[in-house]
Amino acid sequence: MFSKSIQDRETPMIIGVPKEIHSGERRVAVVPSTIGQLKKLGYEVIIEQGAGELANFPDNLYQDAGAELVEKPAEIWERADLLIKIRAPEMHPRLKKHEVSLLRSESTLIAMLDPSRNKPLVKKLAGTGGTALSTDAIPRISRAQSMDVLSSMANISGYRAMVEAAHFFGRLLSGQITAAGKIPPAKVLVIGAGVAGLSAIGTAKNLGAIVRSFDTRPAVKDEVKSMGAEFLELEFTEEGEGTGGYAKSMSKEFIEAEMTLFGQQAQDVDIIITTAAIPGKKAPKLITEKMVQSMRPGSVIVDLAAESGGNCALTKPGDLVREYGVFIVGFTDLPSRLPTQSSQLYSNNMLKLIQHFGEAETCKLDLEDEITRAITVSHQGEITWPPPEPKQPPPQPVSAKPQPIEPQKVEPSLKDPEMSGLSSSGRIIRWMGLGLGALLMVLIGFSGSSDFLTHITVFALACFVGYMVIWNVTPALHTPLMSVTNAISGIIVLGGLISFDVNPWLSGVAVFIATINIFG
Repeated sequence: MFSKSIQDRETPMIIGVPKEIHSGERRVAVVPSTIGQLKKLGYEVIIEQGAGELANFPDNLYQDAGAELVEKPAEIWERADLLIKIRAPEMHPRLKKHEVSLLRSESTLIAMLDPSRNKPLVKKLAGTGGTALSTDAIPRISRAQSMDVLSSMANISGYRAMVEAAHFFGRLLSGQITAAGKIPPAKVLVIGAGVAGLSAIGTAKNLGAIVRSFDTRPAVKDEVKSMGAEFLELEFTEEGEGTGGYAKSMSKEFIEAEMTLFGQQAQDVDIIITTAAIPGKKAPKLITEKMVQSMRPGSVIVDLAAESGGNCALTKPGDLVREYGVFIVGFTDLPSRLPTQSSQLYSNNMLKLIQHFGEAETCKLDLEDEITRAITVSHQGEITWPPPEPKQPPPQPVSAKPQPIEPQKVEPSLKDPEMSGLSSSGRIIRWMGLGLGALLMVLIGFSGSSDFLTHITVFALACFVGYMVIWNVTPALHTPLMSVTNAISGIIVLGGLISFDVNPWLSGVAVFIATINIFG
C-alpha cells in the first residue's frame, strides 16, 4: 500500500477484512457501520464471507453498506492493499499455510501484533517486504486517544471480568435485607486502576458490591474515589508511573509491602480482579498460592493478565481452575465474549487510524509522525521495532530564585473596614442614603395599613438576613448560590403577579427587581 505512489496505481485502493481464524475468536475487524465512511475516504472494501457472523453482523449488512463479499480467504490477501485484522497472523486451518506467507510486498497489514513478545513473527513479517502496523502499540497521547485499541478492549475486559466473577460467585453481590434474613454485600478487590481496573470498579459498584482498589500510581487515587471505591495505600513512598501511562517495575521493598497488603486483603474479600501488566514483560506475580489458600471457599479470582503469564501463581492462561475451593479465571478472550460491542469499538479505532493516514488518493506512511512511527513494526523489508524514544523538549533555563520579601507589619485599625475604602464624600453619600431610607420607613409606618406594615417588616428583615448570609458565603459556592437565588427570584415574580391586585406598586417593584436578578 505505502510502497507505491498514487500516480502509479491503476486501481482503487482496497481495504480487505479477513475472517479471524484464532480459536474462539468471535470479533470482526470492521463492522458495517464503518464501511460507508471508509468509502467516503475513497477506499473500496472487500470482506470474507461469514467474517462478521459470530459478532452478529451477517453478510447482507455488509452488502447493504457497500462492501464486496469474497468467498476465498486467499483472494482477500491477493487483492487488498490494506489488510485489517484483530489477531496476529497464524497458521490458516483451511489454506494449510501461515497468514504471513500471504502478505504481499505491496500490502500493509494492521493487527494486534504484540511485537515486544512476538519477535519471531516480526522477523517473518519483515521478510515479506510488506508493511506491518501493530494496533496495540498506539502511543497514549491526546491526539491518539480515538485510535487506542488497548483502551477500548481493556474497557470491555474490565466489564466482562466482573460479569465472569459474578457468574462463578455463589451468592448476590449486593447486600439485601429480606424476610428470610440479611445478605451482606460482597467485597471486591481490584488490583490496578487503569482502564480495565476502572471499568471493573464501575461494574462492581453498579452490582452493589463493596469495592477496594490498589495501584502503584498515586495519580489514580482521585479517579478510584470518584467511582465510590476505597483506595488502598501503603505507608511507603515510591512513584509507580512508567512510560505511556503504564505502571513500572517497583523496588523490592515496595513489592514486599504491597504483598503484605494483598495477603491481608485476600483473607477479607470475596472477589479479586487483577489487571497489573508491564509492557514488554511478563506479568508480575501478586497473588501467591498461600494467599489463594487463605481465601474463603467459593471466592473468585479473575486474572486479566493471564495472557502475559498472569498475576496469580495458580492461573492457567485460557482456562478456569479451582484450587482450595477458589475459582481462578484465566480467560484470555474476554473482549471476544462481548463480540458485537468489541467489534464496534475496534472498527471505530481503525476508522480513526485510516483517517489519520489520509484519504485514499493522498494516504502515506509518514515515519516522522509520532503515532505512525510508534506502530510501524516492519517496512520495506526492515524491522522498525522498537521505535526511537520521542524527542524530549530542551530543559528550561533555571532562573535565580528571587529573594523573599519580608511582609510588612500592618497596625490594626479600629475603623470600619467597609468605610475605610471610601472617600469622605462617599461616606457622606452613604450616610445620607441610610438616613433617607430610615425616614421612608417611618413615613410608611404612619401611613400604611397593618397588613402592609407586616409585609414591609418581613421584607426589611429578609433584606437584612439575606445580605448577611450572602456576604459570608465562600467564593467557591457562588455558582450554586446563584442557581438558588434565581429560583427564589422566580418565586418572587410569581408572587408579585398573584398579589398585583392588593398592591400594584409594591408588586411591580418586586417583579422588576427579581427580573433584573434572573436576567443579570
